Amino acid sequence: MQQIQTGIFRENNRLYTRNAVPGEDVYGEKLVERNGEEYREWMPGRSKAGAAVLKGVNLELEPGHEVLYLGAASGTTVSHFSDILTDGFLVAVEYSQDVAKKLVKLAEDRDNIAPIIGDARKPREYSDFVEQADIVYQDISQKDQAEIFKKNCDRYLKEDGTGLIAVKAQSVSSTRDPVEVFEEVKNKLRQRFEVVEETTLEPHEKDHLFLKLEKK
Repeated sequence: MQQIQTGIFRENNRLYTRNAVPGEDVYGEKLVERNGEEYREWMPGRSKAGAAVLKGVNLELEPGHEVLYLGAASGTTVSHFSDILTDGFLVAVEYSQDVAKKLVKLAEDRDNIAPIIGDARKPREYSDFVEQADIVYQDISQKDQAEIFKKNCDRYLKEDGTGLIAVKAQSVSSTRDPVEVFEEVKNKLRQRFEVVEETTLEPHEKDHLFLKLEKK
């Protein structure tokens, strides 16, 4: 098993993170033991960040980082971030109370996750829980996802921090060519950011673009 990024391991074209809660899976992923330690498979079909890593994107996620995660859903990707953030902390924002029930349960077992039921369009709602973030990660399927991302990064992302966003073309427009949609979103984000890395997420996700960004 080879470490390809901090806290992320690869074996036979599969990704793994070291399990912070040994013996427990989160979403039905495979658990494996190597050299006396337990790892959880990071399934790219269930995680856009995992798919991006397999496509070669370096998330720049470090053990001591503070992370703001927008669109946390039930916590699939959050759980792998939590594995990596052995000395860090993650604020996970999810709008739907029903969806967030599993996220809350996940946070009960891991002391580096703060689940927030909130609206990412209103970043002031969670200002008591996050000050400055090393990474802002967003996976929100909304038409205004670029604007939401900019608003949160303006408020919370450190000047030398990293922005990560998974852009879903169908959420922006269900009738336009995804390539056209992606260019429009990138142009909006270039007002504030430099695009450092980008990749589509096929074959794991259809019509998705993953961007890694830095503030100008």
